[in-house]
Amino acid sequence: METLSAIKTRRSIRKYADQPVEPEKLQAVLEAVQQAPSWSNQQCWHLVVVTDQETREQISELSFVESFFATYGYKTNPAQKALTQAPVVIVACADPSRSGALNHQPYYLTDMGIAAQNLMLAAHDLGLASVFVGVFDEEKLKTLLGIPAEIRVVGLFPLGYAAVEAKGGPARKALDDFVHYGHWQA
Repeated sequence: METLSAIKTRRSIRKYADQPVEPEKLQAVLEAVQQAPSWSNQQCWHLVVVTDQETREQISELSFVESFFATYGYKTNPAQKALTQAPVVIVACADPSRSGALNHQPYYLTDMGIAAQNLMLAAHDLGLASVFVGVFDEEKLKTLLGIPAEIRVVGLFPLGYAAVEAKGGPARKALDDFVHYGHWQA
């Protein structure tokens, strides 16, 4: 698949088929993360690959943070079931001490964001589906998976084969709505 095609056709999938991910495809996704650029090439990421059903169910329970969803009027996390349906959940973590900060902005989030995009595009290229899940109880998740205190959990990525075919996608803003040439234009 061509890169621009992958970017334009990748969709966030929340329903997964009961079909395992081949080890070589999982390996290719992990290698895509490995190739991501990062602050001073520090590669601050750590990935916890979870395939055990019971653990994925526990992760799913930790992805509902009532105070967050109540604020937005949700009764559930729309991606919560994906964490139990997908045969693989990748827990993306970062070590802030292995990244930098500039203008009070921690770059481990940027590093992990770039790596996450590699993960999702590689998955799509291989015929796999994924979705970024960013709401979870970080401390309980760290306890469940034995993640050290100094490491930050940045996101969860269910990974598997889509149960339904993605059609279209959400409307995108016109370029004129966010691209400014030379200087900011209102």
